[in-house]
Amino acid sequence: MTIQTTTDLQEVVEAVVREHRDERGPLLVVLQDIQRRMGHLDPDVVPLVASALNLSRADVHGVVTFYHDFHEAPRGAVTIKLCRAEACQSMGAEAVVAEVKDLLGIGIAETAADGSVSLDQVFCLGNCALGPAAQINGRLYGRVDRDTILDVLRSDLQGETLSEAP
Repeated sequence: MTIQTTTDLQEVVEAVVREHRDERGPLLVVLQDIQRRMGHLDPDVVPLVASALNLSRADVHGVVTFYHDFHEAPRGAVTIKLCRAEACQSMGAEAVVAEVKDLLGIGIAETAADGSVSLDQVFCLGNCALGPAAQINGRLYGRVDRDTILDVLRSDLQGETLSEAP
């Protein structure tokens, strides 16, 4: 969903807050719901949510910036999370990270200019025995390498051409 105006944004925030107002400590679920509906958390959401829930802007901003799954800009059609925890590092995760960054032409916490893919790092996917691990669009993969990532991307992007790194 693309929010066009501040009025549209206000309406989304008000609707979400109404749905969750009676829940205990609704801030996190309100932010998650807004991001689900919008695809990201526009920075203008912070003061609107703070006002609607009678919280300080600092409280809301603190939650938005603490959790890595909240994003202030739209994410790619495909989201790749590469594990960089110790177990995955011992199995070659850093080489995979370097290869994937080179393949995609973006860094960690970046989205491709065409909106096709976002790349993130995590510090455990709970798949330590099968490291290096990755999560792509919510699906967990073990023993990943550059070719595994490329194959999944080709499938998830429905045949769109990805250029091979030289």
